[in-house]
Amino acid sequence: MKFSVVIPVYNVKDYLEKCVDSILAQANEETEILLVDDGSTDGVCPEICDRYGAQYPDQIRVIHQENGGLGAARNTGIEAAQGDYLVFVDSDDYLLPGLLEDVSAAIEAHPCDIIDFGFQVVREDGTVTETHAGELPHDRVLKLSEYPEMLLVLPSAWRRVYRRSLFLNTGIRYPSRVWYEDIRTTLKLFAAADGVFSIPKPYYAYLVREGSITRNTNVQRNAEILEAFDDLRSWFTQQGLWETYYDQFTRLAVDHILLAASVRVIRIDPKSELIGTFRSYMDEQFPNWSGCPLLESLPKQHKLILKLLDGKHYRTIRSLFAIKDGLG
Repeated sequence: MKFSVVIPVYNVKDYLEKCVDSILAQANEETEILLVDDGSTDGVCPEICDRYGAQYPDQIRVIHQENGGLGAARNTGIEAAQGDYLVFVDSDDYLLPGLLEDVSAAIEAHPCDIIDFGFQVVREDGTVTETHAGELPHDRVLKLSEYPEMLLVLPSAWRRVYRRSLFLNTGIRYPSRVWYEDIRTTLKLFAAADGVFSIPKPYYAYLVREGSITRNTNVQRNAEILEAFDDLRSWFTQQGLWETYYDQFTRLAVDHILLAASVRVIRIDPKSELIGTFRSYMDEQFPNWSGCPLLESLPKQHKLILKLLDGKHYRTIRSLFAIKDGLG
């Protein structure tokens, strides 16, 4: 069996069937689907999972567990999988045609531990709002030591296929009950991988919906990005790699702490103490961050936001994004 598709399931009764059907449409005898019901409480998802398991007993396995969060559900799938390669699909998203066939061909032609690919951002009505074909060079197998810019790509678990042994041999797993579990995990996998190959085509539909983690208005949980960077610094230091990729991590911190987490907080509460906490963390952990050479490649809009953050013009930032949302 080549592929194990792991689907963490939690209270997604309106989306789950489309997700599973999109995988069944391209699965073959070398594909298994693991539905990991992470303690769903909607009274429907467990039944949907069991129905699929009964209807497709040779392809679909169902695991019911107590709620442990997205990371715990993925870890359950990693341990239970029988395939050589793992595909993670969030249960409110779905796969676009051709992923499994094309990834299989890519693995045959370019043996490696990770296959990277593009994705689409879609609304609930099916409208595609963004298409990302992939950020990595796609003409060769890459290693982090040769292409450190790999650390700067979007770390989402669902936009890659992974050799299962990469998890088993390294002990790398997804943290449970946290935000930012992908950045804590994907970057370690990049460092441990024996090669990454990229297919410049979108195969994944990422659904933007109300109630998803990325639209959560719980301000305090944004502070978990600092725990994520502490985790990364600890692991990469243990591997003797923190200094090697210090510039990349500095740029990554600017992207995720200042340009993402700070702005997310400002849009909800421009008076939040977290804004100052983020800046203090940057000054303490990356004292020369403003002089990082990799900041030169930031888009002009991001440089403007950094300037506004430096001047504490938080309400201006909030207003700019309010205008952007209105235009969108």
